Amino acid sequence: MSNTLHASRRWFTIAAVAAGLGIATAAPVLAQDKYPGKPIRWVVGFPAGGGSDFLARTVANAMSEQMGQPIVIDNRPGAGAMIGADVAARAPADGYTLWTGDMATLVFNPMIYRKVPYKVSDFQPVGLMARFNMVVTTGTATGIDTMAGAVEAMRKEPGKYSYGSVGAGTPHHFVMELFKKSAGVDVVHVPYRGLAPVVQDLIGGQVQFAPIDTASAQVHVKAGKLKALAVTSRARLPAFPQVPTMAELGFKDVEMYAWQGLMVHADTPRTIVDQLAVNLHKALQRPDVRKALVDYGLEITPSSPQELGSYIDQQTKFWGEIVRASGIKLDM
Repeated sequence: MSNTLHASRRWFTIAAVAAGLGIATAAPVLAQDKYPGKPIRWVVGFPAGGGSDFLARTVANAMSEQMGQPIVIDNRPGAGAMIGADVAARAPADGYTLWTGDMATLVFNPMIYRKVPYKVSDFQPVGLMARFNMVVTTGTATGIDTMAGAVEAMRKEPGKYSYGSVGAGTPHHFVMELFKKSAGVDVVHVPYRGLAPVVQDLIGGQVQFAPIDTASAQVHVKAGKLKALAVTSRARLPAFPQVPTMAELGFKDVEMYAWQGLMVHADTPRTIVDQLAVNLHKALQRPDVRKALVDYGLEITPSSPQELGSYIDQQTKFWGEIVRASGIKLDM
């Protein structure tokens, strides 16, 4: 990631200078349309109140101040975040509709759903924003305190236990499927529409396990309502220094980050994309934004549009084999 960030700094310096001098880096915007000249809509394919919504609102507020126009969040949850993607794909290519593209919509959905209402090529990247680290948690009613204890219980009674995810085909879903394969256990998947109902049923005992973002995990673990069993990151997390990684527990291939980036319609003029990219990068460097995102448990990962495009290609290639091997196919 360090090389990526170094390249990003070079790109944004060049882009910022070009913008300041009024130099177009690609196709010109119509002279009569000074961008932005009206409020901007930001489509988020997840419910209000969750981590994706928090990330978008935090960044949007900063970009709005910088660009001099309101940026309004439009939550369109459902169907593995495909409803929001479809809305964004059908919007005019004028830079007034932004969209949170993530690992599920840009990588997993086209692989696992028999019918997808959009194409990845409908969009072009503006830049990466951040990634969510995940914590595998359990409710206190299970009486399980460690991942080793969870595996023992799962092996003893196959099919008895269930895990909740924020939706079928999401990173939360696939990290647990990777775990099931690696540990050789049978756990039932229960998909939900968003994080809030997952946590509610996890605390209530309707499901016994769930991978959730670090911010939500911190709140409920500190309150004594959930227990943290393992993290899905490569290294231990500062928020959970005593909680082992999956690799430490012997599941070396079980690693997952839920990343998110800003996207626009594929036909959006390049000058607008560059302006958005510069403002996105500037927003992610602001101390108030950085503090809010880091305190929430997010890892900030800015990039140029080109780097995000390459990253999507890399992730698609890497996960393609794993998804094909899983045999998972879903209908909307």
